[in-house]
Amino acid sequence: MTSTHTEAGAARVVAPSEIYVVPARCTGCRSCEMACAVEHSQSKSLYGAITETPAPRRRIYVEAVDTVAVPVACRHCDEAFCANACITGAIRRDARGFVILDESRCIGCNSCIMLCPFGVIQKDEARHVAVKCDLCPDLPGPACVSACPTDALRFEEAGDFARARRKATATAGAAGGTPAGPA
Repeated sequence: MTSTHTEAGAARVVAPSEIYVVPARCTGCRSCEMACAVEHSQSKSLYGAITETPAPRRRIYVEAVDTVAVPVACRHCDEAFCANACITGAIRRDARGFVILDESRCIGCNSCIMLCPFGVIQKDEARHVAVKCDLCPDLPGPACVSACPTDALRFEEAGDFARARRKATATAGAAGGTPAGPA
């Protein structure tokens, strides 16, 4: 693991795994969104989550651009503008190196929402706090990744993801085609 220095003065330990997206594999089924909302529900079940008030919030968003659907979630940026802007310290790096939000310290000022370059921090209007991806710390990996039926979401190290992309490109090139993403 390597460490970098951020404006807020916190050392970032580079996380060993992150969520990567293979857009060509995404069908826009939104299974990732549903799994995320269920994991962040009180009941942890689909039926229970549907009946909860307030309804649980997802932390991943499938956005459609023309005919391509792309899941978008927190990138846990090296230079986390949301953490630097958080006046209460509710957004910080955890021991794993991920950018996390302590909802008990959030005052709902929206600074993080304004500065997130990906637009993935949302406000829970019912509870007056921000919500963002926490990579499901109670699970072996993010619920969205486990729920993806087409393997469009990957939770792996950057080097492994890049190697798989290179292999897919080489394989497709040798066959005269275009890569759809890692196998």
